[in-house]
Amino acid sequence: MSMASDGYAPITALLGPTNTGKTHRAVQRLLDHPTGMIGLPLRLLAREIYDRVTARVGESAVALVTGEEKRIPTRPRYWVCTVEAMPLAQEVDFLAVDEVQLVGHPQRGHVFTDRLLHARGARETWYLGADTVRPLLEQLVPTARVQGHPRLSRLTHAGRSTLRALPPRSAVVAFGVPQVYEMGERLRRTRGGAAIVLGALSPRTRNAQVAMYQAGEVDYLAATDAIGMGLNLDVDHVAFAATHKFDGRESRPLEAAELAQIAGRAGRYLNDGTFGTLAPEPELNDAVAAAIEQHRFAPLRTAWWRSDDLDFSSIDSLLASLQKHPRQRGLRWVDRAVDYECLRLLARSPAVRRAAWGTERVRLLWQACQIPNFSGSLVEHHAQLVEEVFAQLAGRTARLDPDWLDQNVRRLDDPRGDVDTLMLRIELTRTWTYVSHQARWVADAGAWQARTQGIEERLSDALHEQLVQRFVEPGHAVASRTRKRRRSLAPPTESEPDQRGGPFAKLLDVKLSLAEPPPSPPVAGDSRYHTIADAAHDRFSSDSVGRVCFDGEVIGQLTRGADLLRPEVKVIVPDGAGAGARSRLQRRLVAWARDLVAELLEVLRDERWAALSGAGRGVMYQLEQGLGTVAVRRARSEIEALRGEDRKLLASSGIVLGVRHVYARALIKPHAVEQRVALCRAFLGDSGLVPEPGPATVSLPVSSRIAAPTCVAIGFPLVGGRAIRSDFIERIDARLRDLARQGPFSIPAEIAPWLGCPEQQVPQVVEGLGYQPDSEGRYVRRRRSSRGRSGSRRRRRSGGGA
Repeated sequence: MSMASDGYAPITALLGPTNTGKTHRAVQRLLDHPTGMIGLPLRLLAREIYDRVTARVGESAVALVTGEEKRIPTRPRYWVCTVEAMPLAQEVDFLAVDEVQLVGHPQRGHVFTDRLLHARGARETWYLGADTVRPLLEQLVPTARVQGHPRLSRLTHAGRSTLRALPPRSAVVAFGVPQVYEMGERLRRTRGGAAIVLGALSPRTRNAQVAMYQAGEVDYLAATDAIGMGLNLDVDHVAFAATHKFDGRESRPLEAAELAQIAGRAGRYLNDGTFGTLAPEPELNDAVAAAIEQHRFAPLRTAWWRSDDLDFSSIDSLLASLQKHPRQRGLRWVDRAVDYECLRLLARSPAVRRAAWGTERVRLLWQACQIPNFSGSLVEHHAQLVEEVFAQLAGRTARLDPDWLDQNVRRLDDPRGDVDTLMLRIELTRTWTYVSHQARWVADAGAWQARTQGIEERLSDALHEQLVQRFVEPGHAVASRTRKRRRSLAPPTESEPDQRGGPFAKLLDVKLSLAEPPPSPPVAGDSRYHTIADAAHDRFSSDSVGRVCFDGEVIGQLTRGADLLRPEVKVIVPDGAGAGARSRLQRRLVAWARDLVAELLEVLRDERWAALSGAGRGVMYQLEQGLGTVAVRRARSEIEALRGEDRKLLASSGIVLGVRHVYARALIKPHAVEQRVALCRAFLGDSGLVPEPGPATVSLPVSSRIAAPTCVAIGFPLVGGRAIRSDFIERIDARLRDLARQGPFSIPAEIAPWLGCPEQQVPQVVEGLGYQPDSEGRYVRRRRSSRGRSGSRRRRRSGGGA
């Protein structure tokens, strides 16, 4: 996928302001290709796109890769990643990178520049971003075809407002967690409550907060500029409580383009939006307001850059290669990266220098330096952790000490405390989650990943409850209209004994000492439903009537979707569940339903079918649309065009080319038939219209209300008033044809036992297969010339054309 030349595949740049549908188009284009990857600027946005894609194709087809989270199924076709975590060695047909104007970001820009210069899809590459990056992109990627996209709705300056005059569906934006909390407190006092959105929130907490807002349980958001990077929210107005931001070195005013990126969250699709400031912040000057309304900003002149040609022969050689300056015009050497600063500090340590000998050790040191500083602590403090990790990895076992890991992880598993304490614990947990995903660093990496994920989930649920308690007024009118929740107290959690000496001990101790006394245990609320939404695929199941169960408990029902292969799911949970939890759970169940279909039809979607001719692929397409069975008469032209190689490949995979039906052996097994019945019932919406064969059933009588195509879809085509399993139709038909070649015949005695039906019902089946009795009561093949229009109709009604 990483290609030095741009001549391998077309490159397209979709540029424009927010709400132009760029990311939506990229996701659609991703799914048009057999394989693809999209890089996104935020972990939260990656989770949102992952949820959207899995709702289309199921979780078994999609990998999620971020710094702290890796969900990689056995054979993923699509990869949803943060830009930093994109696995560039993975070749894909389509590749997209979102928000490429971040090449101008002092800390992260060099990563986006690297993707712009080197990351390519085998067939197609898209870059998405603001129009400010156009001149720079045309210079750095001259072969890119640039497309400008106008905003879908109008964005209008609304001036300055007070908190009391703030319209519903507003987002109040501040820069810094204390300022966001202050806005949240004020919104609680004056408007009943607000959801909180911070970049530092875990995906689980952020999803719960956003779901609460999207469901109308609160009408306001208090947020940082984290909402500016493509998060889809129903916001009508953005109010800036501040227009200055601390960027890591100094507090500076935001540029007009930065304000526009955030203000552009107002309005969605064709709905217009407004923006302004919140008193006492001064009103935006006319020039800035006009620039935001008209989407006209100064172009980016330089992109941050760092060499990817690194020399690991020694620490000094590595530092020297990282200090290389670019020779290409438009690139600027990055001098503020945390990993580089961490390496510079550790290079002064005699112990590190003694341990970092040889290429592999230096490479290992650099990998340790890339542990993210999620807590935002001083680089000096972060370097202490990195040094400890490297010292253990460079030691005799070349692994991290399990007792040391346990000491650091266990002390974070405490869901008590205030909002700040819980957020800090989540940030520190993210560090250990990142470490656990470095498989060569830890023994039994899967167990550590599960443990840190479990801790983050418990802390996230507690944080969400604390945010609700702190920033939503009890009995708030909107919440009482929409939720009517009955909440039960969760059992108190015993805290583990404090473990001293971890690399974050001092930082955590300071926060704990400043925290308020532990409040009452958080209420359970919707946390259980968020837990279900995050659960593993194998904890869900379904039955023949389409009920979806979680650990045996019914939580949903398959319902009619766009077609037979794409059912929807109706969530069935107690009335006490909030609308936000219901919405998130429904999205998860829809994704699970896509996986259900993918698993059922796996044999029909095998990669080997790429070797088939066009006729062979046509047969497989019809089989897929029919859930594994198709009448020969419907696919006759494709079957007759099959090559010898096609027939051999199909036969080796259990695809039977019968005289009357083509079917997949794997899909007439009892469990597969049960799933086919469930899908048909969901699509038809009436269980009385779908027969339900038992596990050992070969045939069964069916009502006249049941349509012949429905019987084919469950693998039991209709013949002579009975639904008969495909393989037995072929078996009986072959027996009758053998007899017919010798002249008129009597019905063999073995047919009734084969069908599992009374002997008196067998003649109807034989007639349905195209035979008729002669004057002596023996059977001969029905002559085609005798089939008049009325006769054809009678045969179709009886299923005789199977």
